[in-house]
Amino acid sequence: QVQLAESGGGLVQAGGSLRLSCAASGRTFGTGVMGWFRQTPGKERVFVATIDWGTGYTYYADSVKDRFTISKDNAKMSMYLQMNNLKPEDTAVYYCRLDLGLIYWGKGTQVTVSL
Repeated sequence: QVQLAESGGGLVQAGGSLRLSCAASGRTFGTGVMGWFRQTPGKERVFVATIDWGTGYTYYADSVKDRFTISKDNAKMSMYLQMNNLKPEDTAVYYCRLDLGLIYWGKGTQVTVSL
């Protein structure tokens, strides 16, 4: 079993920055794909960015490309999302996801971007 815990959400003005963290615990893994997804009320959870745990290959949604950066620290079993130039439409609950064949989700962290 793997547990995922997000942190770093909060309230920020448009144009500001936040850094989200996702810490994995419960077992170690050397491969797999970790990612960030986000969800607003009444809508489906959508893809933001992913990173291959082994190769470091990254992939971004068009809406966040050039503003968000996903990274990882294998030794700390952690993943990060640096979010710059935030926009009100980035407001959502952000979830950490780990794909090891089995899918694991964190409980989410709220990001609110005000005008």
